[in-house]
Amino acid sequence: MSLQGKVAVVTGGARGIGRGIATVLAAKGAAVAVWDLNTEGAEKTVAEIQAAGGTALAVGGDAADAAAVARSAARTRDELGPVTILVNNAGTTAYEPFTQISEASWDRLIGINLKGPFLVTQELVPDMLEAGWGRIVNISSSSAQTGAPAMAHYAASKGGVIGLTRALAVEYIDKGITVNHVPPGFIDTPLVRQGPVDVDAVAATMPMKRAGTPEDVAHAVAYLASPEAGYVTGQTFSVNGGRYLT
Repeated sequence: MSLQGKVAVVTGGARGIGRGIATVLAAKGAAVAVWDLNTEGAEKTVAEIQAAGGTALAVGGDAADAAAVARSAARTRDELGPVTILVNNAGTTAYEPFTQISEASWDRLIGINLKGPFLVTQELVPDMLEAGWGRIVNISSSSAQTGAPAMAHYAASKGGVIGLTRALAVEYIDKGITVNHVPPGFIDTPLVRQGPVDVDAVAATMPMKRAGTPEDVAHAVAYLASPEAGYVTGQTFSVNGGRYLT
């Protein structure tokens, strides 16, 4: 699967799953714009890609802010060209019992996890329409498939991502643009390790007796972003080590 000549945007590419996706897409030939609020982290991802011989650009900005998204897109187009691969990965989580979720906390997760993909996709999809070819891959969550205690706002936001994926897949089905989503299972990332979770203990309960890695997710995304996946759209491509079967 070659992505040579393609320009990709990966939001939330400074660390974890986003960094894994950015490095794998670059290894397959794409020029990758790494978008993240954490500019220093984005630059580290870019340095890793460049050290391996790839092409990448670090772009700082908030994917949930329309003006920032427009600036990030303009810089990406100026330096790399029109974008035909988009991975909406930027997101955050929180662990709060339902009755303790504040309106501000609800709005924060919906804003980052759902409004962000809406804004970024709306900004970049014209590039794909112009090209007659595009790949949109949204990172959702297995928590939206199974439910999760103390994560109602997170699961709801990611459920919205799944709905957005299906709606866009249908809207652009005859335009050369595919839209799919990847719900990761239990993946060992810095974000997970910051939460109230014993990563090693939970990993031992997984069917494969291990946590997933960012690269496990990244290779699934790379397939969905490739020309070979041209007949795959509106689909759930679960990467969860058998945690949830559909």
